[in-house]
Amino acid sequence: MYASYILIPMDAEGQKEHLKAYGITFWTLQKQQKVKWLLNYRGGSFLLPHYSEIERECQIRGVSFEIVSDAKAEGILQEISSPSKNMEAIVLEKAPKIAVYTPYGKQPWDDAVTMVLTYAEIPYDTVYDEEVLNDGLLLYDWLHLHHEDFTGQYGKFYRAYRSANWYIQEKKAAEELAAKLGYSKVSEAKRDVALKIRDYVIGGGFMFAMCSATDSFDIALSAEGVDICEPMFDGDASDPSYQMKIDYSKTFAFKNFLLEKSPTVYEFSSIDMTSKRRIPKTTDYFTLMDFSAKWDPVPTMLNQNHTALVKGFMGQTTSFTRDQIKSNVLVLGENKTNSEARYIHGIKGKGFFTFYGGHDPEDYTHRVGDPKTELELHPTSPGYRLILNNVLFPAAKKKKQKT
Repeated sequence: MYASYILIPMDAEGQKEHLKAYGITFWTLQKQQKVKWLLNYRGGSFLLPHYSEIERECQIRGVSFEIVSDAKAEGILQEISSPSKNMEAIVLEKAPKIAVYTPYGKQPWDDAVTMVLTYAEIPYDTVYDEEVLNDGLLLYDWLHLHHEDFTGQYGKFYRAYRSANWYIQEKKAAEELAAKLGYSKVSEAKRDVALKIRDYVIGGGFMFAMCSATDSFDIALSAEGVDICEPMFDGDASDPSYQMKIDYSKTFAFKNFLLEKSPTVYEFSSIDMTSKRRIPKTTDYFTLMDFSAKWDPVPTMLNQNHTALVKGFMGQTTSFTRDQIKSNVLVLGENKTNSEARYIHGIKGKGFFTFYGGHDPEDYTHRVGDPKTELELHPTSPGYRLILNNVLFPAAKKKKQKT
């Protein structure tokens, strides 16, 4: 029969280049072609129109694909629509415009998201404090927050790296940028950047954050107008009663956390479970939650994968304390035995946010100075697939969501 669709399978057996498959889907959307994302069908497969250009692009990038007839495609969609199947076909309409919040001069391998976007051949722009404060985010549909410290404490690297040349240079650059933007303190500049990002999400933006950008962002929002920085960070003493002045109502995801007051402790607050974890590397996994594709398409989209069990990985912020997550925030992935959340999602105003613990899904500890991850060695990485699910999420045809 006449072949009129290209099916890009996303199950473990059918796909050899899961990460690049997202790039093919994004490229197709850029060509003003709609794509159907088949939630829970063979690992979250993609159904594309059959054009020779798309077929050739799959071959060039090494992405596995199947050419299916119109009748077979209709049969797949009928199966998916059955009330007895936990599946759904979501229409992807337009390639989202992507921004990555990252300091200038950073290499792509300094951040897992820029690395996987580059590998998948998905285009993105970089923005930083100046663009954010000048409302540059209004040009973008999706924003990723780089491994960043929005509290103005330079990542709490003081104890181990205060004499290191890179730390001294980054601190100097941050102070010069803050001064250029009219601030006397880096912490005040970062606070206002966090507030602009908050407004971007409330206005309808999609925000994705990993590692320390997750909890430090919420801490910055909660500490608006309160000095939580010690003298080595901002030149003067902190407010002695700052913990009492933290306003949890201002945060996106977290509540009732205690800030780490010591400048020599490599931790921001009790949100992160890095120092509380007692999990051997060989058994460090987290489980993706199962949602109803027809009734809860958003979390289902974000959890599409070829396995429900994902390898754990560390970061400055590795995972989130369960009882410090707000009740209206969905836990998408968890390690139940350790009572920790690894991957969470929520709605803020008209927009959405996703927080993903850990730094690099294929580098378990990722320490300063470690070599870059070669994604050519991990083309089917389940941990990296979660990032790319979020990249495609804004392309989905909007339905009224439950709140």
